[in-house]
Amino acid sequence: MDYRDNILSNLKAGWKTELEQSYSIQEASQLLNRLIQHFVGISRVDQSLHPGYRLSESELIRLNNAVKRLLNEEPLQYITGVTDFYGLNLRVNPSVLIPRPETEELVDLILHEKNKKQINILDIGTGSGCIALALKKNLPESKVVAIDISKAALSLAQSNAIENHLNVQFYPCDILNYSDCPPLHENFDIIVSNPPYVTQTDKKLMKKNVLGFEPHLALFVDDHDPLLFYRHIADFARLRLKKQGKLYVEINENYGAETVRLFGYHGLTKISMHTDIEGKNRFISAVKEDI
Repeated sequence: MDYRDNILSNLKAGWKTELEQSYSIQEASQLLNRLIQHFVGISRVDQSLHPGYRLSESELIRLNNAVKRLLNEEPLQYITGVTDFYGLNLRVNPSVLIPRPETEELVDLILHEKNKKQINILDIGTGSGCIALALKKNLPESKVVAIDISKAALSLAQSNAIENHLNVQFYPCDILNYSDCPPLHENFDIIVSNPPYVTQTDKKLMKKNVLGFEPHLALFVDDHDPLLFYRHIADFARLRLKKQGKLYVEINENYGAETVRLFGYHGLTKISMHTDIEGKNRFISAVKEDI
């Protein structure tokens, strides 16, 4: 490709041709427009209005490197370092999962069912902090605590809290050994989690942009114990939810019925399965009714 004139429209045509080897025509165009918006600050409309815009050398280098990363199937969000989630602008990197639209639906479910203003909320396995921060933004009078086993994830989540001016308390904790976590010795009105739930069998069906870049610690569980995290979360919820407190989790659609039975075994009640926008079993809510 000829870089000599640095004219964006010419360069864009060449990059688009390269990307169309790996992406659809529409997707290649969308990805390029988002890269140009992020790295150069020029919207798709302004690109059309100023076809002779010349990139600086630094802009050219950044965009060319970004295109190469896309061709290696790296997720766009890791290339730009940012993503949108429930009205928040969040930083992301390979130490955390990229927040999914389904998880926005989980936040939406909680906000629509919640009826008290001043409540204690715990987010287990917070990652980028997306769930905890979205809940704090929309329930500003609530106390929100979030935990993760990854110190790198917690550092990023804390940065996201600062940049979004939200007061969430983040702690390093392993829910599989929650008795060792002093911040978990209080009681909560709501406990929420999107824990690892992808089995090793499911792993074989996943694309490179997930397998090659997103943290396996936050994604996968062994086939022989796919409900490992749900068992510990349910046990903890039985202990630390307040009376009439609620547990919300995102689930593996293939283990919905098993997860419902597990929660019932741990004494939770009013267990409900909720579908996502595609009609898949994606969330479960449950209540602790006794003291």
